Amino acid sequence: MPTRVVLTYRDYEALPADGRRYELHDGELRVTAAPGLPHQRLVGDLFVLLRQHVKAHRLGEVFVSPVDCILSDTTVVQPDVVYLESARSSLATARGIEGPPTLAVEIVSPSTPRIDRGAKLQLYARHGIPHYWIVDPEARSIEAYVLTEGVFGVAGRLAGADHGSLPPFPGLPIVVATLWA
Repeated sequence: MPTRVVLTYRDYEALPADGRRYELHDGELRVTAAPGLPHQRLVGDLFVLLRQHVKAHRLGEVFVSPVDCILSDTTVVQPDVVYLESARSSLATARGIEGPPTLAVEIVSPSTPRIDRGAKLQLYARHGIPHYWIVDPEARSIEAYVLTEGVFGVAGRLAGADHGSLPPFPGLPIVVATLWA
């Protein structure tokens, strides 16, 4: 039986800056291609929406990928957008975010639905990220998950012409259709 190699943050740091997106999931290297322009436009729009709200209400900080979220020595992820509430501000260091951010946002790409809805959902729950959004451009939806007793449950969904707010931002109006314009 072959021996499984478990990579650590030190191995991750040594990876080349070659335009690929590297992550460690429980010591296993995951590699995806750089996202396309439609994906990046959506990342930018979500970042601006969240950042304006967070800054106006002095709630913390919002970061846009690539930013390392170091969840353990063998788990390093780069969500598309990350929110760190003020109470967790000490997690922001020169290396990245060292611990679970308040919110991780993943935008589904053609090659990532199984990862975003499966492996990352479980990984983020195991590492105690309280809020997780899955943004699906094909379905034109945002699904908000909240961690309760170590398990994510759907806390809200906005799709199509819906408008409303999602946790952890009860005062932030989101008009979903404007994200796809």
